[in-house]
Amino acid sequence: MDVWQQLAIAFALVLVIEGMIPFISPGRWRRLVQQVADTDDRTVRFIGLASMLAGLTLLYIVN
Repeated sequence: MDVWQQLAIAFALVLVIEGMIPFISPGRWRRLVQQVADTDDRTVRFIGLASMLAGLTLLYIVN
């Protein structure tokens, strides 16, 4: 399996997981999006950084 195929699989899984939230509970998802829209940029950036670091840590542990 080449790198591009693995990347496509990973991206597809992200889409499936991200799509589950609004499918299961659209009202809660709408409120969550509104809360994120009301959050300041610094906090959103910090959450994004924390998410990336958690992902990198998980990749390191798995490999």
